Amino acid sequence: MAEIRRGPPAGVVPEPVGPGEESVWDYPRPPRIEPVAERIRVVVAGRDLASSVNALRVLETAGAPVYYVPPADVDFEHLRPAARTTICEWKGEASYFDFDDGSRSIHSVAWTYRHPLPGYESMRDYVAFYASKVDEAWVGDEHATPQAGRFYGGWVTHRIKGPIKGVPGTEGW
Repeated sequence: MAEIRRGPPAGVVPEPVGPGEESVWDYPRPPRIEPVAERIRVVVAGRDLASSVNALRVLETAGAPVYYVPPADVDFEHLRPAARTTICEWKGEASYFDFDDGSRSIHSVAWTYRHPLPGYESMRDYVAFYASKVDEAWVGDEHATPQAGRFYGGWVTHRIKGPIKGVPGTEGW
């Protein structure tokens, strides 16, 4: 699958990019998978649900990076398979997890691709978490913020420049 760079829609002006920064408009379609150099951490109720130096990130035009943690680095004690599934035209069918520790429940907090489509096999069974649904999402020493919009699972850090899809009016990006 050849990567295609898709520029912003008419009227959308990308933010300037400085040293060490990335523009979401330089991310390709179909999405690209790459290893992550920093530690990725996900925290709920004061405990690490995931902590890894072997994570992957998926980069797709106009979206913030989505981080996937290998299953060996995920604490599944309070994660339960959810009934929800969705389809990505590039990666295939995603299966979701709910969090429940007896005092707190979080619906569809994370997802995985058990049988990814060709080209995405390296992310098989890796787990991605919604930064908007967990207490803390960390990329290295930086507390990431959630990508806007209920659908997207991207994590925004100071290095990521947009505009990033997800806010009202960007549904067609």
